[in-house]
Amino acid sequence: MNYDILISFALATSVLAMSPGPDNIYVLVQSIANGKSYGMATVCGLITGCIIHTTLLAFGVSAIIAANDYLFFGIKLLGACYLLFLAYKVFKSDAELSFNSDNVPHKNLKQLFVQGFFMNVLNPKVAIFFLAFFPGFLFSESMSTVVQFYMLGGVFMLVSFVIFSAIALLAGQIKSYILKHKNSGVFFKWLQIIVFIGIAIFILL
Repeated sequence: MNYDILISFALATSVLAMSPGPDNIYVLVQSIANGKSYGMATVCGLITGCIIHTTLLAFGVSAIIAANDYLFFGIKLLGACYLLFLAYKVFKSDAELSFNSDNVPHKNLKQLFVQGFFMNVLNPKVAIFFLAFFPGFLFSESMSTVVQFYMLGGVFMLVSFVIFSAIALLAGQIKSYILKHKNSGVFFKWLQIIVFIGIAIFILL
């Protein structure tokens, strides 16, 4: 087992979870508008949805690996290209961070959990991202690929849960910091670009 690969995966996941995106911005807005418990309910729904994507990836890609090494290389190549495409999209996007908690509809905890779950499960971009991100971090030649994908999924969910929970619990302080530091959006923008390009190179090499 190559622990360096697992550590690299956890670090990359941490940076991506901290970088502003639709999911963590939604958690932030819910926490600001309705309270920390509502942000946490959203977090739990989002993270639970990752189990579905991990399962589909584990059994689908593992079957491809067993069938043909060249097909697996093709998946990694497409994954690297997709990550470079994401880096380009971030580069072209506006660096300004904006969130508006006004007129956010009030939902109970169960509704927010369910909404978070389906936001994740029904988002094809999440499935594509998992397919691009995970295969490059298989860390053992002796362990079953299904087990490895589930372990990677577990690390991804644990790291994302911790960071998303921190966003929910510290929503007020995060909002104040962003409003005081206008350049924080630029920092996170370039951090995402560097991470996406770095992961793509890692997968290719």
